Amino acid sequence: MSLDWRQLTAAAILAAGVATGVQAQELRIGLSTDLNSLDPHYFNLTVNNQIAYTIFNTLIQQDETQQLTPSLAESWRAINETTWEFKLRRGVKFHDGSPFTAADVVFSMARPAKVPNSPSPFTLFTRTASEVKAIDDFTVHFITKVPTPLLPNDLSRVAIMSAKAAKADVAEGMTTEALNHGQGLVGTGPYKFAEWTRGNRLVLVANPDYWGGKPKWQQVIYRPMSNDAARVAALLAGDVDMIENPPPADMKKLRDNPNVKISDTVSNRLIYISLDQSEPTAGIPDADGKNPLKDVRVRKALSMAINRDAITSRIMEGLGTPAGDFLPSPMFGTRKDAKPETYNPDAAKKLLADAGYPNGFSITLGSPNNRYINDAEVAQAVASQWTRIGVKTKVEAVNATVFFKNRDQYKYSAGLVGWAAGTGEMSNPLRSIVATMNRDKGFGAANKTRYSNPKLDAIIEQAITTVDNAKREALLQQSSKMALDDQALIPLHTEVTSWGLRKGFSYKARADQYTLANGVSKD
Repeated sequence: MSLDWRQLTAAAILAAGVATGVQAQELRIGLSTDLNSLDPHYFNLTVNNQIAYTIFNTLIQQDETQQLTPSLAESWRAINETTWEFKLRRGVKFHDGSPFTAADVVFSMARPAKVPNSPSPFTLFTRTASEVKAIDDFTVHFITKVPTPLLPNDLSRVAIMSAKAAKADVAEGMTTEALNHGQGLVGTGPYKFAEWTRGNRLVLVANPDYWGGKPKWQQVIYRPMSNDAARVAALLAGDVDMIENPPPADMKKLRDNPNVKISDTVSNRLIYISLDQSEPTAGIPDADGKNPLKDVRVRKALSMAINRDAITSRIMEGLGTPAGDFLPSPMFGTRKDAKPETYNPDAAKKLLADAGYPNGFSITLGSPNNRYINDAEVAQAVASQWTRIGVKTKVEAVNATVFFKNRDQYKYSAGLVGWAAGTGEMSNPLRSIVATMNRDKGFGAANKTRYSNPKLDAIIEQAITTVDNAKREALLQQSSKMALDDQALIPLHTEVTSWGLRKGFSYKARADQYTLANGVSKD
């Protein structure tokens, strides 16, 4: 078909909506950062995922508190220690009218491992199954090598694509580039792709045949607005109906405004400092070719030099809580006794001296300037506090796209990063950001510290194969303590996520930080 869907005009979209009887409503959302791909299996990143979960469905979905609920799978059960059976929803159609069957599940579970150059691959969620078998059109068996009690949690993160629409002459089917142009971008979700102009806007239109009922909006327009002031101004002017991440400095003004509503909640996103623990490393010019970050005493010193209370109260202005674990309690696997590192610059200086760096060293701290709440300002605060103990720190704050590219090429020795636990429990960050990178196991997909601890890996692996909840939680707690005692990374804070809405609009705040169009309603 020669029609380029990105060129659909607003008039054509409106006509399509009227023709199908969808109510003529438009929702305009101001995003705090732009997505970098429409391929639902390319980059496990919040802004990408929230669009993917609007166009596509998963077998199991998560509610606002990350509890599992049925989606394309109506039910699931373990029929033995290494086999899960999923019964699929009947009568579901893809956007092109073709039926959803088990063949689409098999295709979608195999595809993530075949997507090239993924910065944060979805194999984290798919590698636990050694085989996915279509028993009939509406029954799928997931076969694992060992007991895998968290398989349903993992599958809540994998979008189901149309095997027919995504078919192509390369291993992964339709390529990421083709999907970014709307080719083969066919899901079962409440909204269909209409157009995407990178850096300007993404337009989705209602799927009139959505199995979950009529979508709430005829058309949804997402506009990336990385500038905080511009995003707030657009909300106040009525140019958008909803914005992500209102800046902390404006929260009181917005809460006091009768024409604005704020929805917020504690999120699952940890903001942390990633420290490259390999040699050679970029960004440390005056350590005689050595990498001081390989020494646990240096990593401990850098953590002790950070005043987390000051950062969360002054820079985050209450939109963050100091972190002493990978997730906030009481999420599954967290430790009630986990405390943030105590601020002690004098002890930090002593540790540096003990490690052989009495005069410190120089380092560059990379940071995005438009991805997390006040990210560049937090990085500057950390740099200032490190400099006070003799670690002369320069901040390189760039837009998120450039930052992630540089980070993935190990151009920073230290980087300010965030991780949101997609499954809402402790195994997710442990497998993703501290386990040794292992593509076959799906471990270490976002471990950019190059930290490796085989003993820790073994306990994580034992935890995710332990069926008993209490025993699994104890192993996860042991793993998180081991990683943090070893200063695998430096936790800073957990974000409190907020949305600003015009009067008359409502949104239930989500722990996973996703902005989902079909979750927005009119009062």
